[in-house]
Amino acid sequence: MRCVIARFPFDLFKNEVEESMKGVKPEPVTGDAVVISRRVYPVKQVGEIITRQDRRDFTAGEVTRALTRLGFTCRPAEVPAPAAPPLTPLENASALLGTPGDA
Repeated sequence: MRCVIARFPFDLFKNEVEESMKGVKPEPVTGDAVVISRRVYPVKQVGEIITRQDRRDFTAGEVTRALTRLGFTCRPAEVPAPAAPPLTPLENASALLGTPGDA
């Protein structure tokens, strides 16, 4: 399949991508990810290997679109759950003192 990544055309094939990633240890996933041969890789790591370009030269979106078109399963970056709102000074003091039955 012909695709353009970082303004350069590439002819990518699913079996060639799988072969390129064989034996490559996945880095910790902090953003978008792709599943290749039951292993989860960061999209930028795969893009760097298959294009032989620096990761700063392309976006995760470009590689994600290409890999999705090839039939790979891509996952968006996981958004962390929102943190609980901080306690007010009164709520904090109340939590520190506990309830009357705690004594």
